[in-house]
This record gives sequence, structure tokens and C-alpha cells, in this order.
Amino acid sequence: MKAIWTDLWELFFPRCCVVCGKLLLRNEQFLCLHCLSGLPRTNLHLQKENEIERNFWGKFPLERAASYLYYSKGGDVRRLLYELKYYGNKEIGNALGRCMATELQPSGFFDAIDCIIPVPLHRKKKRQRGYNQSECLADGISGVTHIPVASHIIVRDRYSATQTRKTRYERWENVEGLFRCECPGLLKNKHILLVDDVLTTGATIVSCADTLRNIEGLRISVLTLALAGES
Repeated sequence: MKAIWTDLWELFFPRCCVVCGKLLLRNEQFLCLHCLSGLPRTNLHLQKENEIERNFWGKFPLERAASYLYYSKGGDVRRLLYELKYYGNKEIGNALGRCMATELQPSGFFDAIDCIIPVPLHRKKKRQRGYNQSECLADGISGVTHIPVASHIIVRDRYSATQTRKTRYERWENVEGLFRCECPGLLKNKHILLVDDVLTTGATIVSCADTLRNIEGLRISVLTLALAGES
């Protein structure tokens, strides 16, 4: 009976792939299998001392870092990010988080991580959007790895302008002193995973990690949905 109602619903409200627009099969979610398999993976989680890790060396106690996909202007990943960030499709964040976790887990990327911390939005921006896209990704990762999400640990104190179209220097200046740690004692001797949607210069991640700099024994890993080249 449930399948019948589903078929009737999709007759009037068809589910389409957010990338190519084709009708989705019953076992497909947001992306058709063709578009999902064609997304530009970085495979950086398989490379020790990869370009992202080198970017963060000396800036905070880094364990490992990776991005799932490559971002390019006009590409399929850009469409996914726009669905997630600007078109109110928070469910796609959870789905992409699950995809990331499913593909990265066999490599041991999530081993020994105690909790997942999504990079927070300022309360004003979160109210405008209705959700934090990084938290949606984190929830999806948690659903596969069973690592708890601690979205209350770090808060964003200051409302900052978007990083889009800023120079490298302006990106770093824009996020200086942006975050505050609410419960530093909970992170003592812990290994955390910082999760964000897009990595460009790494300024936001570094600013987020900087607020944790005095926590004894803290280790940090980083995972983002996409890796973008600097504009």
C-alpha cells in the first residue's frame, strides 16, 4: 500500500535528479546513479600528507584532513552546494554526508574520532537559512559512522560577510576572532572532526581551530564536502 501511495505522489510530484533533471528511480535519492558516480572525487583521504594537510601544518594540532569533491564554477558540485545552501534543500546535506562517510570509512579516516563538530553559522544567518548546512553534513556522517555530533561546543560570535569573491588576505581578515568555545573542558584529550561545506583558503577552519588552541591533548581532523581553488 505504501508503494502505491508513493507512486501516486510521484506521478504528480516527480522526484528529479538535482544535477541532470532526469526522473529518479525508487532507490535513488536527489542524484541519479549516473550523476552520483560522475562527481569529481578528490580521493585525498587516500593520500598521506595531501595538499589540504600541508595547508594546515603548523596552524593547529592536525591529525588528518580531506575534501570529498572538487568544486568548479558551473560544475555539478556547484549545483549541489546551491541546493544545500541557497535553495533550502537541507535533506541533500544529510544525503551527501552519508555518501562521504560511506566512501571514506573503509580507509580508516574516521578511526579514533570522538565527536564531530560542524563549523557553526551565526545565529542571524542560521535564522535566515533555517539550518546550518555543515550540521546537515555532520548529521549524515554521524548516521554512518555513529560518531556523535556536538554542534553546541563552538559558537560563532560575530556576523561576517560572505567569503565569496574575497581575496586571500580578505578571507583571513574576515574570520579573525570569529568563534568561541563554550565547553573547552569536554574536549580535553579528545580527537574531533571539524566539518564544513567548502574549503578554499582554509581561513574559516583555522579560525575555528584557533579558539580551541589552549585545550590540553586536543587533536583535530578536518573534512569538507568540497575543495575549491582560490579565485
